[in-house]
Amino acid sequence: MKINTILFATDFSEGSKNALPYAVDLAKRYDAKLIFMHVIYDVARTTGWYVPHISVEEMYKDLEKGAKTELEKTFIEEMRGFKGIEHIVMKGIPYEEITKFAETAKIDLIVLATHGRTGLDRLLFGSTAEQVVRYAPCPVLSVRLPKHQE
Repeated sequence: MKINTILFATDFSEGSKNALPYAVDLAKRYDAKLIFMHVIYDVARTTGWYVPHISVEEMYKDLEKGAKTELEKTFIEEMRGFKGIEHIVMKGIPYEEITKFAETAKIDLIVLATHGRTGLDRLLFGSTAEQVVRYAPCPVLSVRLPKHQE
């Protein structure tokens, strides 16, 4: 088995911070390129809400700028001395963008966190991790938060 490229999909949550060491360790073990990806959820596309175009575009520009900054600074300590890193910010439905990118970029492994959403939250937002596992063109490592934190 050869793993050349790993995609780490993050939403900057506690779960993502918990999943990061898995992505980093695997990238180091396989001497693989590590791509950090954040997808800005395109609310207008999923809900069909009408929001004036200019305000939505400005909002997404601000979100994208903030996400790029967050990607570059959030994981800086864990990535010190690591080569072969790329940061990507996209807009859309997270699982769709993650799986499309994985296919076009020929990703060998996707690493992401699960959140264990239930009830109304799950009904409204679904499970990105579940959808990625279902539609990904490659293996997916989904990492849960431990039940008992130290």
